Amino acid sequence: MKRIAAIILILLLLMPAISGCKETDKPSDGKLNIVCTIFPQYDWVRQILGDKADTMNLTLLLNNRVDLHSYQPSFDDIVKISTCNLFIYVGGESDKWVDDTLKEATNKDMIVINLLDILGDEAKIEDLIEGMEEEDDGDDEEDYDEHVWLSLKNAQMFCVIIADALSSLDADNAEEYKNNMVSYNEKLANLDSEYKTAINAATVKTLLFGDRFPFRYLVDDYGLTPYAAFSGCSAETEASFDTIIFLADKIDELNLNFIMVTESSDQSIAKSIINNTTAKNQRILVLNAMQSVTSEDVKTGTTYLSIMENNLDILKEALK
Repeated sequence: MKRIAAIILILLLLMPAISGCKETDKPSDGKLNIVCTIFPQYDWVRQILGDKADTMNLTLLLNNRVDLHSYQPSFDDIVKISTCNLFIYVGGESDKWVDDTLKEATNKDMIVINLLDILGDEAKIEDLIEGMEEEDDGDDEEDYDEHVWLSLKNAQMFCVIIADALSSLDADNAEEYKNNMVSYNEKLANLDSEYKTAINAATVKTLLFGDRFPFRYLVDDYGLTPYAAFSGCSAETEASFDTIIFLADKIDELNLNFIMVTESSDQSIAKSIINNTTAKNQRILVLNAMQSVTSEDVKTGTTYLSIMENNLDILKEALK
């Protein structure tokens, strides 16, 4: 937080120079500035903008494979946020730095979208699941699970809010944004139905993660039972012997053939769990939590929808 405070102090000293070119809250090229902290928000905006995406300055902050939980904004990041027209962020514990940044924003007409605020009472507390490594962060307050984008239902809700914001900023193209949003939400709803059909037909209803567990919103949507080494926002990297044995015994008890990890895992914990099972032949499957997708991945065709479609294929394999 001291580092962020120092950056904001520098920003305040530069504020006359920044506000001097403010006039319409647009850069000299006349484009609106939109800043998203993570890839799912960035892609939702792209889908809703459609053909108008090239008429906006759209920034993805977490664009160097640093995930949400370890990200710290640079001076340039804070300037971009301070002067943007639309800022979208998750709003959890990892985004505490945002509060001070928004207080000093030079564009007081900025539209701010906080995803956890949108969920309200539907936001989920990060629970400790049986067998999970307990983390003592010295904070007695309950933290919310930040991985709200991993629910297709949530995604549809967020896209409605984003479309409204874009329409407010660019009224001339509001109808196009609404139509794009409706079309995109139909795709999300169809994929949600595919998830329900596949999971209802599945033989297995349990997922076991030899890793962090950022998928609570997803498993809750479809009634799956999870086990994991760590919570989704845990900073821990080493699992205790008791955790390894608990998860290995759970695999034996449930006769599971697969163990799950996220895309950033080195798979060492998963391999240790497998080595402590009776069969020692379980396969490791990767579910993508979208915590390290970059604009380079976007250039090769990666989208929120494509990742969620691939995650469904992985789940079909894990639950058969």
